[in-house]
Amino acid sequence: MSTAMNFSTKSFKPRAPDKGSFPLDHFGECKAFKDKFMKCLSENNFDNSLCRLQSKEYLECRMEHQLMTKEPLEKLGFKDLMDPPSNPTEQNTKS
Repeated sequence: MSTAMNFSTKSFKPRAPDKGSFPLDHFGECKAFKDKFMKCLSENNFDNSLCRLQSKEYLECRMEHQLMTKEPLEKLGFKDLMDPPSNPTEQNTKS
């Protein structure tokens, strides 16, 4: 007698999480950055535009610890918070 529940015919194929979905920080590697960001939000009536620097630092931490895919910060909307590249010729002309 054969059973209708034959699970061996289907195979599980893992796939990357959807964009915007990333692993939890189980080891608390970025907890300090998250807490700083959450405190900023709380102190600013949850207006995230006032906490962009903290948000950037939190995302940088997550990328450094492989908790999310590395993306250029410009692509994440932080182009205005990026340090401009230093130009050695400008430094030599300033005296």
